[in-house]
Amino acid sequence: MKKRSLFEKLCWMSVVALLVAGAAHLGFTAQGPEASAKAVTLEDAIHLALQNNPELRASGGRVEAAAGRAYQAKQWPNPELELSTEDWSVSHGRGFSDAKQTIGIAQTLPYPGKKSLDRQIGGAGVRLSESELAVRRIELVRDVKATFFRVLASERLIEVSLQLAAVAESSASTAKKRVDAGAIAYQEQLRAEVQLEQARMELTGFQRELVVARQIFATLLGRPDLKDATLSGVLAESPDAHVLDDTAGERLAKHPSVAAAQATLDRARLEHRRARLEPYPDVKVGLSGGRIGETDQSILQLGFSVPLPIIDRAKGKQQETRANVSVAEAELHAVQQQLQREWASALKRYRTAAGQVAGYRERILPKADEALRLVQTGFEAGKFNFIDLVDTQRTTAEARLAYQHKLLELHIARAELEALLQPQSVPPATTQ
Repeated sequence: MKKRSLFEKLCWMSVVALLVAGAAHLGFTAQGPEASAKAVTLEDAIHLALQNNPELRASGGRVEAAAGRAYQAKQWPNPELELSTEDWSVSHGRGFSDAKQTIGIAQTLPYPGKKSLDRQIGGAGVRLSESELAVRRIELVRDVKATFFRVLASERLIEVSLQLAAVAESSASTAKKRVDAGAIAYQEQLRAEVQLEQARMELTGFQRELVVARQIFATLLGRPDLKDATLSGVLAESPDAHVLDDTAGERLAKHPSVAAAQATLDRARLEHRRARLEPYPDVKVGLSGGRIGETDQSILQLGFSVPLPIIDRAKGKQQETRANVSVAEAELHAVQQQLQREWASALKRYRTAAGQVAGYRERILPKADEALRLVQTGFEAGKFNFIDLVDTQRTTAEARLAYQHKLLELHIARAELEALLQPQSVPPATTQ
């Protein structure tokens, strides 16, 4: 085989480096090309977040931990092996073989009802962890939707702002030419330049908001590599009727946050019942057998050990658990009232935003476009001056910017309503 020259080797290495760099630029990394080759839809984003969000994984781990505690709570204590030697005299020539020797088993028997309550407390802890996981899933889906819509709105705001900046720049350039020609006063050029600077500052602000929104979006997805991914979707311009149904009260009552508060209350009540049994002692029973060394006589021994509840009758524990029941009852009512407040607030924002979006779409934007058309026609005919045209152009662009803000408010309120009315189902934790 012909050996390659040093120059050929360097050329080959350069080609490989260029291919690797090009693949990296196109998104073909170790994680696959899907990050940049495929646009991310809202459904894709929700799926990725449910799979990769670290906080959601932590909540899932808490469910497993609660299931482990529930399994351990129903287990009885281990028996004890007892070995004893008695009457072992070290005088008169008597040795170990002449002592009384026994071997046996001792078992602690919990007071009736204690182990049953321990099992129920463990089950309530599992239900609480599952409900908290369901709440976190709902909140995550809500946040992903809101951030997804915020990115789309930011992109649209940048598009409109770019148009505004281009118009402002063209107006400033035209104003300078007209001032140089003596057609208009210098102050009109200054007004056009002020509007240009304002447009540029607004554009910079929207670009910064987009960067922040994308970073938050990638963090929620648990995929930092998707912070620059292309999103596929549009901001719908009409409200959805399904979020305004008449079953809100029933669906709010089934919200996982209510289930979590109810599980907390159930566990507090069980713990209070368990604390009331604490003064009743557990019995330790032992059975052993052996022999008496001097006579080689076989013996059996049966023993009972019962602690006397004289000093500690668990009054402090009972007081604590009784207070916890009151706290859990109050928190349950607070959660129910909070859901009602959040529902009313989100519904009001949604209806207000829907009305404002309709107002912009049906009245404000058409009038702004018509005003711009008339001013442009009049300016060409000499009926309006240059500043009238510039002001009308900016008013139209600002109306379009405001319309995008109202669309974003509509979709964020919709995401909040869906989180309240459409809780995500969560598979139960596996218990042994």
